[in-house]
Amino acid sequence: MNDKTEELRDIFTDVTDGEETVTESQEDTRGSLERDERTDQERLESVVQQMRERYEFETPLADEELITVARAFYDARSDDEIADELGVDVDAIFEARMSLHLVDEDDADEVDLAAIRDRGEDDATLAAEYGVSEDRIRRYRRVAEADDQSRTANDRYRDEFDSVLSDADLSERMASDLREDGLEDATEGMETDVEF
Repeated sequence: MNDKTEELRDIFTDVTDGEETVTESQEDTRGSLERDERTDQERLESVVQQMRERYEFETPLADEELITVARAFYDARSDDEIADELGVDVDAIFEARMSLHLVDEDDADEVDLAAIRDRGEDDATLAAEYGVSEDRIRRYRRVAEADDQSRTANDRYRDEFDSVLSDADLSERMASDLREDGLEDATEGMETDVEF
């Protein structure tokens, strides 16, 4: 060591009360992303309960059934399929999805929701203008309302559903890809066209 290095080491030792190092020992952990310690089911239950309290929505579906609706929505299942599984009317599934802010792009693909949202006319007038039934207009208005609620909450609930349900699907796909890649690596270079 040269004189400057020794002088710096002595200053360091004086400042740190004789400690030779100020670094923490590192743990040998796997992964670098912070993980919520709750299970996916607990996280989903929490979101549904928070939304029930905040929006006071009424539905014939229990929390567990609402979670089933959310899972099925992320599995790209139709309202009819979900209704059949739960043994309820398809309108109850649509309303449950809207209450959970699970709006699909196909829910209002034929109309400009901003235009519907800002119109004060009754359903019959709008139905005649758009050439659809009054039920369809009520549906569009419900989609617009759900969209507004989600935006007002900064899409917090939808983001949490995305986090839990999209991550689970992503993790499953990644694990499958990893298994396939591992198999390719293990068999790389092996002769497959061998005659005995």
